[in-house]
Amino acid sequence: MFPQSLTRNQPCYIHIPRINNMSVEILDGKTIQSFVEDEGAFNPSVDSRFAALDTNHDGLLSYSEMAQELMSLRVLEKHFGVDESVMSHDELVELYRGLFARFDRDGNGTVELEEFRAEMKEVMLAVANGLGFMPVQMVVEEGSFLKMAVDRELAKAA
Repeated sequence: MFPQSLTRNQPCYIHIPRINNMSVEILDGKTIQSFVEDEGAFNPSVDSRFAALDTNHDGLLSYSEMAQELMSLRVLEKHFGVDESVMSHDELVELYRGLFARFDRDGNGTVELEEFRAEMKEVMLAVANGLGFMPVQMVVEEGSFLKMAVDRELAKAA
């Protein structure tokens, strides 16, 4: 199914048309790593996400701004396989506070843009490392960082 010329060191991407704001993509860790290392592509996408989360436009993310977004996106369920319906409210709050603390590196109670960028970079590189160089098929959401990484590779190939 894959071209014979593909090697382990080449990024792999195959686009299958989207369905319901999602698409099935085949990608590998190199595609994600390349996206993260391209600051001209990665930083503006992270900055845009930060701005969308910063609902009061003060240039900082509070716990409530981040938690509201994480809860509405069902981040724990979708991305970590945690069934939120079987968890108590206190357990959920504790998990979300832990996620927030990862972003709030200086512990001052807010997340600055640089902290957000640094944590998103770490998260994306961890995903890349986890995928390795073997292509995998994934369902990704439009506008997600994974989708942006795939789109970047497709644009480079065109």
